[in-house]
Amino acid sequence: MYEVAHRRGVSAAQLAEELGLDPGYLSRIVKRLTTEKVLTRQAASDDARRRHLQLTRTGRQCFARLNRKSQEQVARMLSSLDEPRRQAVLGGMQAILCAFNPHSTGADLSLRSHGPGDMGWVVACHGRLYFQEHGWDERFEALVAQVVSDFIGNFDPKRERCWIAERDGQRVGSIFVVAKNRTTARLRLLLIDPAARGCGLGAKLVQECIEFSRAAGYRKMELWTQKNLSAARHLYVKAGFKKIAEQAHNLFGPRVIGETWSLDLA
Repeated sequence: MYEVAHRRGVSAAQLAEELGLDPGYLSRIVKRLTTEKVLTRQAASDDARRRHLQLTRTGRQCFARLNRKSQEQVARMLSSLDEPRRQAVLGGMQAILCAFNPHSTGADLSLRSHGPGDMGWVVACHGRLYFQEHGWDERFEALVAQVVSDFIGNFDPKRERCWIAERDGQRVGSIFVVAKNRTTARLRLLLIDPAARGCGLGAKLVQECIEFSRAAGYRKMELWTQKNLSAARHLYVKAGFKKIAEQAHNLFGPRVIGETWSLDLA
């Protein structure tokens, strides 16, 4: 009923194919709803053999009641969540849509080096997303701001790099390589906007860092992450990083376990 209500000229055959329904099963549903005067079948103007499904007046009234109840049910579910959890749900839904969208293969994503305005976006986006998704307070945003300030103040383009990911001209991700010492690089500030998750962008950014660091002559790469950041940790495992240390802390508010990971670049 939802599909028929929102699509003009849809046929039962189209619904069966697109929704993955057994044609016989769908035919019985359509027959019953037609008998109950909820649906009607109209011949297509360009082909009398094709029948388009439409809601009758009774069907539109029935659908309106069902739709309203559905909206009320979702509203009750979301009303029990605070703002950070609602945003986390929204981000998860966006990631699912991206992962199942056949056109979201990452081909429409581009990477570039940093420019004016990017550092402010990196700080603000980290502060907003990590508060919404994990409840980290402004001390985390201050840490990101310090990393960004040090990067700009000591920038060595031969040994350090920032990548900004864009989609349709909008920033959707970032990652940094900074020098820890002559032989060790540090991966920092990996961020993927919820709208761009599930498309392989995280793995692409991590791989860019690894390749750049090898070419720059580093022998090892390190990073610091948190145990609850499971998606990021999965990327690091796939890239070959190994956890070498961990320590609990509450630097950002909630108690978390900080982890140091290392990758041999030789």
